[in-house]
Amino acid sequence: MRTVLQLQLQLLLQLQLLLLALASFAVSGESALPDPLVASDGKRVASAAEWPARRAELVELFRHHVYGRAPVGRPDGMTITITEAASGVMGGLADRRQLRLGWKGPGGDGGMNLVLFVPTKRDKPVGCFLLICNRPADKHIDPTREIRSPFWPVEQMIARGYAMAAFYNDDIDPDKDDGFKNGVHGVFDEPGKPRADDAWGTIAAWAWGASRAIDALIEQPGIDAKRIAVVGHSRGGKTALWCGAQDERVALTVANNSGCTGAAISRGKEGERIAKINTSFPHWFTTTYKQWNEREDQLPFDQHELIASIAPRLVYVASATEDTWADPKAEFRACIAAAPVWALFGQSGFTATTFPAPEAPIHDGRIGYHLRTGKHDLTEYDWLRFADFADRQMK
Repeated sequence: MRTVLQLQLQLLLQLQLLLLALASFAVSGESALPDPLVASDGKRVASAAEWPARRAELVELFRHHVYGRAPVGRPDGMTITITEAASGVMGGLADRRQLRLGWKGPGGDGGMNLVLFVPTKRDKPVGCFLLICNRPADKHIDPTREIRSPFWPVEQMIARGYAMAAFYNDDIDPDKDDGFKNGVHGVFDEPGKPRADDAWGTIAAWAWGASRAIDALIEQPGIDAKRIAVVGHSRGGKTALWCGAQDERVALTVANNSGCTGAAISRGKEGERIAKINTSFPHWFTTTYKQWNEREDQLPFDQHELIASIAPRLVYVASATEDTWADPKAEFRACIAAAPVWALFGQSGFTATTFPAPEAPIHDGRIGYHLRTGKHDLTEYDWLRFADFADRQMK
Protein backbone atom coordinates (compact mmCIF):
# COMPACT_ATOMS: atom_id res chain seq x y z
CA MET A 1 0.00 0.00 0.00
CA ARG A 2 1.15 3.51 -0.71
CA THR A 3 2.16 5.61 2.27
CA VAL A 4 0.63 8.98 3.04
CA LEU A 5 3.90 10.60 1.94
CA GLN A 6 3.75 8.81 -1.43
CA LEU A 7 0.15 9.94 -1.94
CA GLN A 8 1.08 13.51 -1.06
CA LEU A 9 4.00 13.40 -3.51
CA GLN A 10 1.74 12.08 -6.27
CA LEU A 11 -0.79 14.86 -5.63
CA LEU A 12 2.01 17.43 -5.63
CA LEU A 13 3.29 16.19 -8.98
CA GLN A 14 -0.20 16.25 -10.48
CA LEU A 15 -0.66 19.82 -9.24
CA GLN A 16 2.70 20.80 -10.75
CA LEU A 17 1.65 19.31 -14.10
CA LEU A 18 -1.60 21.28 -14.02
CA LEU A 19 0.07 24.56 -13.05
CA LEU A 20 2.73 24.21 -15.74
CA ALA A 21 0.11 23.42 -18.35
CA LEU A 22 -1.90 26.48 -17.34
CA ALA A 23 1.23 28.64 -17.41
CA SER A 24 2.05 27.34 -20.86
CA PHE A 25 -1.41 28.26 -22.09
CA ALA A 26 -1.23 31.72 -20.54
CA VAL A 27 2.16 32.54 -22.05
CA SER A 28 1.67 30.94 -25.44
CA GLY A 29 -1.87 32.10 -26.08
CA GLU A 30 -2.28 29.07 -28.33
CA SER A 31 -5.38 27.06 -27.53
CA ALA A 32 -4.42 24.36 -30.02
CA LEU A 33 -0.87 23.79 -28.82
CA PRO A 34 -0.38 19.99 -28.77
CA ASP A 35 0.10 18.37 -25.38
CA PRO A 36 3.24 16.21 -25.23
CA LEU A 37 1.61 14.09 -22.53
CA VAL A 38 -1.36 13.04 -24.67
CA ALA A 39 -0.57 9.95 -26.72
CA SER A 40 -1.82 9.24 -30.23
CA ASP A 41 -4.67 7.12 -28.83
CA GLY A 42 -5.88 10.10 -26.79
CA LYS A 43 -4.78 8.69 -23.45
CA ARG A 44 -2.83 10.87 -21.07
CA VAL A 45 0.63 9.75 -19.98
CA ALA A 46 0.48 9.69 -16.18
CA SER A 47 3.76 8.08 -15.09
CA ALA A 48 7.43 7.84 -15.94
CA ALA A 49 6.91 4.20 -16.90
CA GLU A 50 4.51 5.26 -19.67
CA TRP A 51 6.78 7.95 -21.07
CA PRO A 52 9.15 5.86 -23.28
CA ALA A 53 6.28 4.78 -25.54
CA ARG A 54 5.04 8.36 -25.91
CA ARG A 55 8.59 9.59 -26.45
CA ALA A 56 8.99 7.08 -29.29
CA GLU A 57 5.78 8.42 -30.87
CA LEU A 58 7.06 11.97 -30.75
CA VAL A 59 10.47 11.11 -32.21
CA GLU A 60 8.76 9.23 -35.04
CA LEU A 61 6.49 12.22 -35.77
CA PHE A 62 9.52 14.48 -36.18
CA ARG A 63 11.42 11.82 -38.11
CA HIS A 64 8.61 11.41 -40.65
CA HIS A 65 7.41 14.99 -40.95
CA VAL A 66 10.51 17.12 -40.40
CA TYR A 67 14.05 15.82 -40.17
CA GLY A 68 13.96 12.51 -41.99
CA ARG A 69 14.94 8.91 -41.63
CA ALA A 70 18.65 8.06 -41.66
CA PRO A 71 19.34 4.76 -43.45
CA VAL A 72 22.15 3.75 -41.09
CA GLY A 73 23.33 4.23 -37.52
CA ARG A 74 26.97 3.56 -36.70
CA PRO A 75 28.27 2.03 -39.94
CA ASP A 76 29.77 -1.44 -39.81
CA GLY A 77 33.52 -1.13 -39.96
CA MET A 78 33.61 2.56 -39.04
CA THR A 79 37.18 3.48 -38.20
CA ILE A 80 38.41 5.88 -35.51
CA THR A 81 42.02 6.94 -35.98
CA ILE A 82 43.98 9.30 -33.74
CA THR A 83 45.94 11.47 -36.18
CA GLU A 84 47.58 13.62 -33.50
CA ALA A 85 48.07 13.40 -29.75
CA ALA A 86 49.75 16.35 -28.03
CA SER A 87 50.17 16.63 -24.27
CA GLY A 88 50.42 19.82 -22.27
CA VAL A 89 49.17 22.34 -24.82
CA MET A 90 47.70 25.69 -23.74
CA GLY A 91 50.60 26.21 -21.39
CA GLY A 92 50.22 22.74 -19.94
CA LEU A 93 46.50 23.03 -19.21
CA ALA A 94 45.14 20.62 -21.84
CA ASP A 95 45.88 17.56 -23.93
CA ARG A 96 44.88 17.73 -27.59
CA ARG A 97 43.78 14.88 -29.81
CA GLN A 98 42.77 15.03 -33.44
CA LEU A 99 40.81 12.11 -34.80
CA ARG A 100 39.65 10.95 -38.19
CA LEU A 101 36.46 8.93 -38.43
CA GLY A 102 35.96 6.94 -41.62
CA TRP A 103 33.13 4.93 -43.13
CA LYS A 104 32.01 3.17 -46.30
CA GLY A 105 28.60 2.80 -47.88
CA PRO A 106 26.90 1.86 -51.14
CA GLY A 107 28.00 5.15 -52.69
CA GLY A 108 31.65 5.06 -51.65
CA ASP A 109 33.80 6.34 -48.77
CA GLY A 110 33.39 9.25 -46.37
CA GLY A 111 34.61 10.59 -43.08
CA MET A 112 34.96 13.47 -40.66
CA ASN A 113 37.60 15.19 -38.56
CA LEU A 114 37.13 15.64 -34.81
CA VAL A 115 39.27 17.80 -32.54
CA LEU A 116 39.29 17.26 -28.77
CA PHE A 117 40.88 19.12 -25.83
CA VAL A 118 40.86 17.51 -22.37
CA PRO A 119 42.02 19.23 -19.16
CA THR A 120 45.32 17.83 -17.96
CA LYS A 121 44.47 18.59 -14.33
CA ARG A 122 41.75 16.10 -13.48
CA ASP A 123 41.33 13.42 -10.85
CA LYS A 124 38.50 11.66 -12.70
CA PRO A 125 36.89 11.66 -16.17
CA VAL A 126 35.34 15.00 -17.11
CA GLY A 127 32.23 16.12 -18.94
CA CYS A 128 32.65 17.08 -22.58
CA PHE A 129 30.95 19.74 -24.72
CA LEU A 130 30.72 18.79 -28.41
CA LEU A 131 30.17 21.67 -30.84
CA ILE A 132 28.44 21.12 -34.18
CA CYS A 133 30.34 23.90 -35.96
CA ASN A 134 28.42 25.52 -38.81
CA ARG A 135 31.03 28.20 -39.50
CA PRO A 136 34.37 27.84 -41.34
CA ALA A 137 36.54 25.48 -39.34
CA ASP A 138 39.84 27.30 -39.85
CA LYS A 139 38.49 30.48 -38.24
CA HIS A 140 36.32 28.99 -35.50
CA ILE A 141 37.65 25.61 -34.34
CA ASP A 142 41.36 25.98 -35.03
CA PRO A 143 43.11 23.10 -33.21
CA THR A 144 46.41 25.03 -33.06
CA ARG A 145 44.66 27.86 -31.16
CA GLU A 146 46.56 30.41 -33.23
CA ILE A 147 43.10 31.68 -34.20
CA ARG A 148 40.75 31.91 -31.25
CA SER A 149 37.06 32.58 -31.63
CA PRO A 150 34.42 33.22 -28.94
CA PHE A 151 32.30 30.83 -31.00
CA TRP A 152 34.35 28.01 -29.42
CA PRO A 153 36.18 29.38 -26.33
CA VAL A 154 38.22 26.31 -25.51
CA GLU A 155 40.54 27.98 -23.03
CA GLN A 156 37.70 29.33 -20.88
CA MET A 157 35.86 25.99 -20.81
CA ILE A 158 39.04 24.03 -20.04
CA ALA A 159 39.50 26.39 -17.09
CA ARG A 160 35.99 25.40 -15.96
CA GLY A 161 37.02 21.74 -15.97
CA TYR A 162 35.27 20.58 -19.14
CA ALA A 163 36.65 18.88 -22.24
CA MET A 164 35.87 20.56 -25.55
CA ALA A 165 35.33 18.80 -28.88
CA ALA A 166 34.18 20.04 -32.28
CA PHE A 167 33.61 19.00 -35.87
CA TYR A 168 32.79 20.97 -39.00
CA ASN A 169 29.31 20.18 -40.33
CA ASP A 170 30.44 20.38 -43.96
CA ASP A 171 32.62 17.31 -43.33
CA ILE A 172 29.38 15.39 -42.94
CA ASP A 173 27.31 17.10 -45.59
CA PRO A 174 28.06 20.38 -47.41
CA ASP A 175 25.34 22.93 -46.76
CA LYS A 176 23.99 23.31 -50.28
CA ASP A 177 21.06 21.97 -52.27
CA ASP A 178 22.60 19.57 -54.80
CA GLY A 179 19.90 16.91 -54.87
CA PHE A 180 21.52 14.97 -51.99
CA LYS A 181 24.43 13.79 -54.11
CA ASN A 182 27.28 14.86 -51.82
CA GLY A 183 28.30 14.10 -48.23
CA VAL A 184 26.84 11.18 -46.32
CA HIS A 185 23.74 11.20 -48.53
CA GLY A 186 25.95 10.28 -51.47
CA VAL A 187 27.65 7.58 -49.41
CA PHE A 188 24.67 5.88 -47.77
CA ASP A 189 21.64 6.51 -50.01
CA GLU A 190 21.15 3.59 -52.39
CA PRO A 191 22.52 4.62 -55.81
CA GLY A 192 19.79 4.96 -58.42
CA LYS A 193 16.97 4.45 -55.90
CA PRO A 194 14.37 7.25 -55.59
CA ARG A 195 14.42 9.04 -52.25
CA ALA A 196 11.43 8.57 -49.97
CA ASP A 197 9.46 11.65 -48.96
CA ASP A 198 10.74 11.18 -45.41
CA ALA A 199 14.36 10.48 -46.34
CA TRP A 200 16.93 12.28 -44.21
CA GLY A 201 17.73 15.89 -44.97
CA THR A 202 20.90 17.81 -44.21
CA ILE A 203 19.97 18.67 -40.60
CA ALA A 204 19.47 14.95 -39.95
CA ALA A 205 22.80 14.19 -41.63
CA TRP A 206 24.61 16.62 -39.33
CA ALA A 207 22.84 15.09 -36.30
CA TRP A 208 23.97 11.67 -37.52
CA GLY A 209 27.52 13.04 -37.64
CA ALA A 210 27.23 14.30 -34.05
CA SER A 211 26.29 10.78 -32.95
CA ARG A 212 29.33 9.40 -34.77
CA ALA A 213 31.46 11.94 -32.92
CA ILE A 214 29.95 10.65 -29.66
CA ASP A 215 30.90 7.11 -30.75
CA ALA A 216 34.50 8.31 -30.77
CA LEU A 217 34.35 10.51 -27.67
CA ILE A 218 33.08 7.82 -25.32
CA GLU A 219 36.17 5.75 -26.18
CA GLN A 220 38.63 8.53 -25.30
CA PRO A 221 40.58 8.52 -22.02
CA GLY A 222 39.52 11.22 -19.61
CA ILE A 223 35.99 11.62 -20.98
CA ASP A 224 32.97 10.85 -18.81
CA ALA A 225 30.61 9.10 -21.25
CA LYS A 226 27.64 9.96 -19.03
CA ARG A 227 28.29 13.72 -19.20
CA ILE A 228 28.41 14.58 -22.89
CA ALA A 229 26.74 17.80 -24.02
CA VAL A 230 25.96 18.57 -27.67
CA VAL A 231 25.95 22.25 -28.61
CA GLY A 232 24.78 23.97 -31.78
CA HIS A 233 24.10 27.52 -32.93
CA SER A 234 21.36 28.49 -35.41
CA ARG A 235 21.11 25.60 -37.91
CA GLY A 236 23.52 23.82 -35.61
CA GLY A 237 21.06 24.35 -32.75
CA LYS A 238 18.32 22.66 -34.76
CA THR A 239 20.79 19.84 -35.35
CA ALA A 240 21.69 19.54 -31.67
CA LEU A 241 18.02 19.18 -30.72
CA TRP A 242 17.45 16.43 -33.27
CA CYS A 243 20.61 14.65 -32.13
CA GLY A 244 19.58 14.90 -28.48
CA ALA A 245 16.07 13.67 -29.24
CA GLN A 246 17.37 10.53 -30.93
CA ASP A 247 20.62 9.76 -29.09
CA GLU A 248 20.05 9.04 -25.41
CA ARG A 249 23.79 9.19 -24.73
CA VAL A 250 23.48 12.98 -24.87
CA ALA A 251 23.24 14.17 -21.27
CA LEU A 252 22.73 17.85 -22.14
CA THR A 253 21.36 19.26 -25.40
CA VAL A 254 22.14 22.94 -26.04
CA ALA A 255 20.27 24.89 -28.75
CA ASN A 256 21.57 28.42 -29.19
CA ASN A 257 19.45 30.84 -31.29
CA SER A 258 17.92 27.83 -33.07
CA GLY A 259 14.63 29.52 -34.02
CA CYS A 260 12.33 28.06 -36.66
CA THR A 261 12.22 24.25 -36.60
CA GLY A 262 14.62 24.43 -33.68
CA ALA A 263 13.47 25.40 -30.19
CA ALA A 264 10.87 27.99 -31.24
CA ILE A 265 7.16 27.20 -31.20
CA SER A 266 5.88 27.29 -34.81
CA ARG A 267 2.34 28.40 -34.00
CA GLY A 268 2.18 32.17 -33.95
CA LYS A 269 5.92 32.52 -34.44
CA GLU A 270 7.35 35.84 -35.59
CA GLY A 271 10.28 36.15 -37.98
CA GLU A 272 11.19 33.03 -39.95
CA ARG A 273 8.37 30.55 -40.52
CA ILE A 274 8.09 27.10 -42.07
CA ALA A 275 7.36 28.20 -45.65
CA LYS A 276 10.31 30.57 -45.60
CA ILE A 277 12.79 28.07 -44.20
CA ASN A 278 11.65 25.37 -46.63
CA THR A 279 12.08 27.80 -49.53
CA SER A 280 15.46 29.14 -48.44
CA PHE A 281 16.90 25.78 -47.39
CA PRO A 282 14.98 23.05 -49.23
CA HIS A 283 17.67 20.47 -48.43
CA TRP A 284 17.51 20.80 -44.66
CA PHE A 285 14.31 18.83 -44.08
CA THR A 286 12.09 16.16 -45.59
CA THR A 287 9.80 16.55 -48.57
CA THR A 288 6.92 15.82 -46.17
CA TYR A 289 7.69 18.96 -44.18
CA LYS A 290 6.77 21.16 -47.13
CA GLN A 291 3.11 20.15 -46.78
CA TRP A 292 3.05 22.29 -43.62
CA ASN A 293 4.05 25.53 -45.36
CA GLU A 294 1.66 28.25 -44.12
CA ARG A 295 -0.18 25.58 -42.09
CA GLU A 296 1.53 25.86 -38.70
CA ASP A 297 -1.78 25.81 -36.79
CA GLN A 298 -2.62 22.42 -38.30
CA LEU A 299 0.64 20.69 -37.38
CA PRO A 300 0.09 17.45 -35.43
CA PHE A 301 3.09 18.49 -33.29
CA ASP A 302 5.12 21.56 -32.40
CA GLN A 303 8.70 22.20 -31.41
CA HIS A 304 8.10 22.11 -27.65
CA GLU A 305 7.45 18.40 -28.16
CA LEU A 306 10.91 17.98 -29.65
CA ILE A 307 12.32 19.51 -26.48
CA ALA A 308 10.00 17.30 -24.41
CA SER A 309 11.22 14.17 -26.19
CA ILE A 310 14.62 14.69 -24.55
CA ALA A 311 13.14 14.30 -21.04
CA PRO A 312 14.24 13.40 -18.45
CA ARG A 313 17.69 14.45 -19.71
CA LEU A 314 18.89 18.06 -19.70
CA VAL A 315 18.08 20.76 -22.27
CA TYR A 316 19.34 24.33 -22.61
CA VAL A 317 17.76 26.96 -24.88
CA ALA A 318 19.50 30.29 -25.45
CA SER A 319 18.14 33.41 -27.17
CA ALA A 320 19.40 36.88 -28.10
CA THR A 321 17.52 40.18 -27.79
CA GLU A 322 18.13 41.28 -31.40
CA ASP A 323 17.48 37.87 -32.93
CA THR A 324 13.90 38.56 -33.97
CA TRP A 325 14.22 36.13 -36.91
CA ALA A 326 14.54 33.28 -34.40
CA ASP A 327 11.90 34.84 -32.08
CA PRO A 328 13.19 34.57 -28.48
CA LYS A 329 9.68 34.60 -27.00
CA ALA A 330 8.70 31.60 -29.12
CA GLU A 331 11.81 29.78 -27.86
CA PHE A 332 10.91 30.68 -24.28
CA ARG A 333 7.31 29.51 -24.77
CA ALA A 334 8.59 26.13 -25.92
CA CYS A 335 10.48 25.65 -22.66
CA ILE A 336 7.32 26.28 -20.65
CA ALA A 337 5.18 23.99 -22.79
CA ALA A 338 7.72 21.13 -22.65
CA ALA A 339 8.23 21.29 -18.89
CA PRO A 340 5.33 19.11 -17.63
CA VAL A 341 7.05 15.96 -18.90
CA TRP A 342 9.86 16.28 -16.33
CA ALA A 343 7.29 16.29 -13.52
CA LEU A 344 6.58 12.64 -14.39
CA PHE A 345 10.05 11.91 -13.03
CA GLY A 346 9.61 14.03 -9.90
CA GLN A 347 11.77 16.75 -11.43
CA SER A 348 11.30 20.43 -12.05
CA GLY A 349 11.33 21.04 -15.78
CA PHE A 350 11.18 24.82 -16.16
CA THR A 351 10.39 27.20 -13.34
CA ALA A 352 9.74 30.50 -15.14
CA THR A 353 6.48 31.76 -16.60
CA THR A 354 7.49 35.38 -17.23
CA PHE A 355 9.84 36.27 -20.07
CA PRO A 356 13.14 37.20 -18.41
CA ALA A 357 15.31 40.28 -18.65
CA PRO A 358 18.57 39.92 -20.57
CA GLU A 359 21.47 38.37 -18.66
CA ALA A 360 19.14 36.77 -16.10
CA PRO A 361 19.67 33.01 -16.65
CA ILE A 362 17.11 30.46 -15.50
CA HIS A 363 19.01 27.42 -14.22
CA ASP A 364 16.98 25.84 -11.43
CA GLY A 365 15.10 23.26 -13.55
CA ARG A 366 16.08 20.53 -15.98
CA ILE A 367 15.50 23.00 -18.84
CA GLY A 368 17.91 25.92 -18.76
CA TYR A 369 17.34 29.23 -20.53
CA HIS A 370 18.91 32.62 -20.95
CA LEU A 371 18.33 35.74 -23.02
CA ARG A 372 21.54 37.52 -24.03
CA THR A 373 21.80 41.13 -25.15
CA GLY A 374 22.93 41.24 -28.75
CA LYS A 375 22.67 39.63 -32.13
CA HIS A 376 22.32 36.16 -33.63
CA ASP A 377 25.62 34.62 -32.51
CA LEU A 378 27.30 32.16 -30.16
CA THR A 379 29.48 34.01 -27.67
CA GLU A 380 31.71 33.44 -24.68
CA TYR A 381 28.87 34.68 -22.45
CA ASP A 382 26.64 31.89 -23.81
CA TRP A 383 29.28 29.21 -23.24
CA LEU A 384 29.92 30.27 -19.66
CA ARG A 385 26.21 30.09 -18.92
CA PHE A 386 26.15 26.56 -20.39
CA ALA A 387 28.99 25.71 -18.00
CA ASP A 388 27.11 27.24 -15.06
CA PHE A 389 24.09 25.11 -15.87
CA ALA A 390 26.19 21.98 -16.31
CA ASP A 391 27.92 22.62 -12.97
CA ARG A 392 24.53 22.72 -11.31
CA GLN A 393 22.57 20.07 -13.22
CA MET A 394 24.88 17.69 -15.13
CA LYS A 395 26.01 15.71 -12.10
